[in-house]
Parts: sequence; C-alpha cells; structure tokens
Amino acid sequence: MPKISQRGNSMPASPIRKLVPYAEAAKQKGIHVIHLNIGQPDIFTPEVAFDALHHLNLKVIEYSHSAGNETYRRKLASYYRSIGIDVDYNEILITTGGSEALTFAFLSCLNPGDEVIMPEPFYANYNGFATLAGIHIVPVTSAIDNAFALPPVADFEKLITSRTKGIVICNPNNPTGYLYSEEELNALRDLVLKHDLFFFSDEVYREFCYDGARHFSVMHLEGLKEHAVMIDSVSKRFSECGVRIGALVSKNRQLIETALKFGQARLSPPGLGQIVGEASLDTPDHYFSDVKEEYVQRRNFLVKELNQIPGVVCPEPKGAFYTMVKLPVDDSDQFCRWILNDFEFEGHTVMMAPGSGFYSSNDKGRNEVRIAYVLNRDDLAKAVTVLRKALEVYPGRQ
Repeated sequence: MPKISQRGNSMPASPIRKLVPYAEAAKQKGIHVIHLNIGQPDIFTPEVAFDALHHLNLKVIEYSHSAGNETYRRKLASYYRSIGIDVDYNEILITTGGSEALTFAFLSCLNPGDEVIMPEPFYANYNGFATLAGIHIVPVTSAIDNAFALPPVADFEKLITSRTKGIVICNPNNPTGYLYSEEELNALRDLVLKHDLFFFSDEVYREFCYDGARHFSVMHLEGLKEHAVMIDSVSKRFSECGVRIGALVSKNRQLIETALKFGQARLSPPGLGQIVGEASLDTPDHYFSDVKEEYVQRRNFLVKELNQIPGVVCPEPKGAFYTMVKLPVDDSDQFCRWILNDFEFEGHTVMMAPGSGFYSSNDKGRNEVRIAYVLNRDDLAKAVTVLRKALEVYPGRQ
C-alpha cells in the first residue's frame, strides 16, 4: 500500500474543527450544540454585497488576473489610503482568503528550515501554514495573567538565530483579543530593522477595536518599506467568511512579484468572491458602528458572566471577537470532548476550541479554551449556563 507523505502526516489537524464528529454525534441525539468554537459571525453580510450578485449581468464567469481584478485592487488601495496606509494597487495581491495570503507570504519570503518568531497563543492554522511552507515557528509565550500582552522585546531578541527570518503577529489578536499598541509595534519595528527581518502582520480584525482604542497597522510604521507584510481579508470585516477573498499587501515589490508566481500557479482568486469584495467596499459607515457596538455588548456580557463562574478566568479582550478562557479543568482537550459527548443541560451543550491547539509549546494551554462571541446574547447566556453546570460535575475538575 502506498504511503502518505511525511508532510501530510505532519500536517496538524485544526483544533477549531477537530471536534466536529463529536458535535455531529450530539446533534444526532437531538442535542442543540451552541457553537463557540469558530469565528463564524451571525452578523448579516452588507446589503451592497448581495446587490452586486443580484444585479450581476455576466455571460461567462471568467478567470481574473492572477493578482486579482484591477478594479478591485484599485478600489482596495483607495480604502487603505483612507485609513492612512499609502499603497498602490500593484502592491496588492488578491488571494483565496487571508490564509492563502499568509501562505504565499511564507513561501515567498522563507526557505525550508527558516524560522519565524510569534507570540503564542496564536491562530491555530498558523501551524498548518508553517508546516506547508516547511518552516518552524519559534514561540514567545504571552500570559493570561496580564491579558496576553506582548512579551518584552528582549524575549524575542534572545530567540533570534541565523535561521530567523521574520516576526509574525495578529493584530487584533486571534485567539486572545489583545490589541497591540503603537509603542509595542514600534519596539518590534526596531528589532526587525536591527536584524533585517520580515514583519508579517495579520490584520483581518482591524475594524473591531473597542473602548476607544485605535488600530495601528504594520504599514503605518516608519522605515519598513521592504520589511512590512500585511495580511487582510473580507471574511470578518463584512461577515463574508464563505466568500474566501483575502489580500497580501506590501510595498516590497519583489515580494509581490514573487507571490504572484504562486498566484499564477493557482490561476486566479475566486471570481464571484472578488465581485462581492469590491462591492462591499461601499458598505456604509453605520454598518461598522452598529456591528462594533453589538460585539462590545456581547463581550461585556460574556466576560462578566464567565468571571462569575468559580475557578474561571477571562481577561477582557480589546479587539476581534475572541477570548482565551482559563478553566478549572485538568485537560481542556478532554473537557471539550466530554462536554459534547457526555453532557447536556436542558437539551443544550457547547462546542469550544481547546487552548492547546493555539500554542506551539507542548505544555501550554492545557486548561484554556478559545471562545468566539459571534452569537447573540441569548445564545451566549445559554452557553454560559451550560458551561457552569458542566464544570460543577466534570470528573476532571481542579
């Protein structure tokens, strides 16, 4: 029997989705599963996106340019300039989601065996992108005790070796909701320049910053023309996860030209998705203010309720719509399986993402889960009640 590749065997399963069989089994038993495991908002997609599809008058859905439709890239560049990011449309590559953008960035900037340093916990699929590119993630651990703030830059610098080629952040952060400050980013900028590294910044949650805080982009940093690489997506901004449209943005033209070769190999990004993405740039401002206010209310409710459960610790996120939560359990992977497989309260159970999958260090996140507050407050209230009741009887409670 032919053997599966070593690369395939080393590809990590998504901790966000690996519990799906348990959730499906619970549903087959008639239990309502409240999904807090994945960042799929219940927020409506903007009307302008659907209008673009309803009024579409195409005879053929053709390939686009491998870099993406020029009209979309020009309009996207105009959007970026409106928020102080000065880029030309030729410095933008449209991709199949932000995931492909970061994968292309890794493939274009890094050789097999190279290393990138990133704060953990980090978005779980970064592990998969790194495996695909043949590179290694070197983690610098942030702690729940100080709300997952950026670790001291000295902690980054002591990890730099001859193989280090970049630093990766997600801002605002998935899974912690931490929003990196201008001062923190400038400290990383100085380190990047000192060691001549790439600075990859995943900014797909840019619009979701709370309590009057301002988002500061890697593209706002001085002196990083050849170093800064921004990852973007329509998935969260416009609640268009299924559209699968992202963007790789950099003023490093050699990087964009190199990434384009990978783009040519997959021919073109999704055609209908680009039409939706371009139309969505006309979304009125009140859409974002309304959505942001809804997320703030969900966050405030969830954080307050979780912290009232004995033994639970939940920092207050400053951005995105996730929070990492410390639970009084022996192993969150086992707990997340148990609550789906062996527990229900009044016909409900909860699906969460085990925290260990968001770390590169093997011993981290064992009593943490990521919760996405992407559901309405009634569902969040039910979820908190189920979690409270489950923790009261869980055999592995600590």
